[in-house]
Amino acid sequence: MPSDWPWAAHFAPDGPYFATATSGLPPRLTVEAMDAVLEDWRRGLLDAIAFDPVIAETRDLYAALTGVHPATVAIGHQVSPLVGLVAASIPDGSQILTAAGEFTSVTFPFAAQAERGITVTEAPLEALADAMHPGLDLVVVSAVQSSDGRVADLDAIATAADEHSVDVLVDLTQAAGWLPVDAGRFAYTVCGAYKWLLSPRGTAFLTVREDRMPAITPGQAGWYAGRRPWESIYGLPLRLADDARRFDVSPAWFAWVGTHASMRFLTEVGVDALHRHALEAQSAFARAAGIEPSPSAIVSLVADDAVGRLLADAGATASVRAGRLRLSFHVNNTVAESEEIGRLLRGHVHA
Repeated sequence: MPSDWPWAAHFAPDGPYFATATSGLPPRLTVEAMDAVLEDWRRGLLDAIAFDPVIAETRDLYAALTGVHPATVAIGHQVSPLVGLVAASIPDGSQILTAAGEFTSVTFPFAAQAERGITVTEAPLEALADAMHPGLDLVVVSAVQSSDGRVADLDAIATAADEHSVDVLVDLTQAAGWLPVDAGRFAYTVCGAYKWLLSPRGTAFLTVREDRMPAITPGQAGWYAGRRPWESIYGLPLRLADDARRFDVSPAWFAWVGTHASMRFLTEVGVDALHRHALEAQSAFARAAGIEPSPSAIVSLVADDAVGRLLADAGATASVRAGRLRLSFHVNNTVAESEEIGRLLRGHVHA
């Protein structure tokens, strides 16, 4: 691998991989960690309590990545159940504003509350801040749009929300891991870890700002949400953690082993380097493809009928969303291979 980005050498895809927005690649460290825990399982050597410090450190790593205190971070399996906690807890008749075409794991939990008088309206992503109004209760938006990679103006959204005394829920699934974010600015954030956090599917995070914790009912609480989980397995009374761990669900152990390893890897690289590299690789692709670079690690393009064959012949992996070719640029990619795939697709794609 080129010496200008040695981190790509930690991955072993069968060909150029530009589909992190669909599913991130595991670095070798993660594969080795999961192989080891599966071998322990095979041999009957698992120690359930030994997973607790792994999960605790992963929580700390995620908190550091997103600029919050670990006490505000809860763990889960997927984004929609975590959003569902918020949706089930907001008052009857609440008014929700979201971006047009938003990912439905973020919006469906609120739309499903219609029988309680909860309404969800859409506005163009770029006009979301201007669309806030008196009486609005919550804004729900992805920091980076899954369909096309557009980056929300979170500064403008946060400022407008403060002016209107509106809470904001931000989905960081397509952002955390390459885009610097400050989750503490918002009442709630959610993040699925299997994309840019390079994790096995089945781990996710929720952050709840300290002043909003009393407003959320821990409706999926189990033993792991207890103040002392191994003492919360049997019997009443309810004895939940005092912090965001009260929103935890019992962890899928093996998946968290993988997430822990990947978070350690990403932390070693550093979010500033990850951000800089993602945009350098994307810009190299764009220039080679004859299109304008964008401020996102995700590119969405109209592609002609030859593109599928060209990618297949090159052994390259991308994805299709909303009828357009979607390419993602992350730690596993080099600038050189990004430029090469851009040259390959030149004349066959356009914005």
